[in-house]
Amino acid sequence: MNETDILARVLARIKPDADEHRKMQEVVDHIFALIKQVVSKKDLSGVEAVLVGSAARGTWISGEHDLDIFISFPGDADKEDLKTKGLEIAKEVASNADGFIERYAEHPYIHADFYGFKVDLVPCFGVSSAAHIRSAVDRTPFHNRFVLVRIRGLEDDVMLLKQFMKATGVYGSDLRTGGFSGYLSELLVIHYGSFIEVIRAADEWKPGVTIDINKHGTRKHKDVLVVTDPTDPVRNVAAALVMDKFVSFINAARQYLDKPSMEMFFPVPVSCMDDDEFSMILNKRGTSIVVVLFDKPDVVDDILYPQLFMLYNSLKDMVKRNEFSIHAGDVWAGESKAAVMLEFQVSELPFAKKHTGPPVWAKQHAKQFNDKYQQQDKQDSVLSLVYIEDGRYRVDISRKYLSAADLIRHEIHTCKLGRHVGESIRSGFTVLEDIQVADIEDYSFRVFLRGFFHSISGIT
Repeated sequence: MNETDILARVLARIKPDADEHRKMQEVVDHIFALIKQVVSKKDLSGVEAVLVGSAARGTWISGEHDLDIFISFPGDADKEDLKTKGLEIAKEVASNADGFIERYAEHPYIHADFYGFKVDLVPCFGVSSAAHIRSAVDRTPFHNRFVLVRIRGLEDDVMLLKQFMKATGVYGSDLRTGGFSGYLSELLVIHYGSFIEVIRAADEWKPGVTIDINKHGTRKHKDVLVVTDPTDPVRNVAAALVMDKFVSFINAARQYLDKPSMEMFFPVPVSCMDDDEFSMILNKRGTSIVVVLFDKPDVVDDILYPQLFMLYNSLKDMVKRNEFSIHAGDVWAGESKAAVMLEFQVSELPFAKKHTGPPVWAKQHAKQFNDKYQQQDKQDSVLSLVYIEDGRYRVDISRKYLSAADLIRHEIHTCKLGRHVGESIRSGFTVLEDIQVADIEDYSFRVFLRGFFHSISGIT
């Protein structure tokens, strides 16, 4: 199958048909009518509904029933009024939904389910230009306007790029993913002219590549990819993109150029790992796995995942300080549980630990060191006489924790803990080692396990 046929078949699977477009428009019209009705009842002037995002720009993928509807207040409206009245409007509108929850970003908004569509109802200021935004979401309508007049005829290319990024695991600018946003993918297609030209360009990318469509950037950025926001010259649209996702996209682009295939758009779904497979992997790799398992805090992912990564990085630093050798690791969150997983090259150490003192020529410090450790027979923790090695005094002392798991069990409270993860850890946690990890039967955790070992060792 040639590349043209492949792309045509991909589009046939991902492009919404007329019926799906009609259903989406009906839901949008229904919500707009509800907003208008509530605004009229509250006698608020200048407040209107605005559809933004991929649904407004015709770049959404079939089956993705996500709608971003902004409740736009006048640009000079009081900020507290926007928070309180905007939320009141959103809640009253959402009372007609199948269900809704309140979420928080810069200010509160409502996430609701309308007829199978996931809808975010977000209050914003309808400012006159992007230079006068009063909250982060205020710039989104300007993104809409910029893209709408330039995307005509390129919608299919954006859909192809989004699907390719999804398949590669690099789509989504949320803090959990650290990948490419929908707006960024649209700008890439606008800049390069087509899906395939984005792929060809990515084949040549290096960290620091810069794209400035309007040639108006006023700030230097140190991010791996810099795409100056056409509506805001100081903002990098690609700021959330992390190095590994950037280079994963480059790698996938090269693979596609070498051998295009349907599988690069629709990979085989990752299945869960069973107990026997997990045991086999542990034996084959010869490493040790330690998992810290605890109750998942009831917060949105963009609050949860930075705290999970904070704990992960703090645990890594702690075990390294104690001379345990880390090979890899990751974080996971399911419906009710969350975890940090570490893979060790060395997870157990001997009782004896070499303790390094000052250089011999540092007279005062040398005396203090010798006075402290020279009478080893009177100290259970001292295992040798003071000796000289590489110009420094040294002594062998006993190690407090012989296993990484033991260290984590007793010292996790000294790690950096975000507010919500910290509360959960203090309420209770479990440390599981090696085959004990198989006690976690959660399906999504087992999928995570397979994905983890696939990413570092290539298992299928």
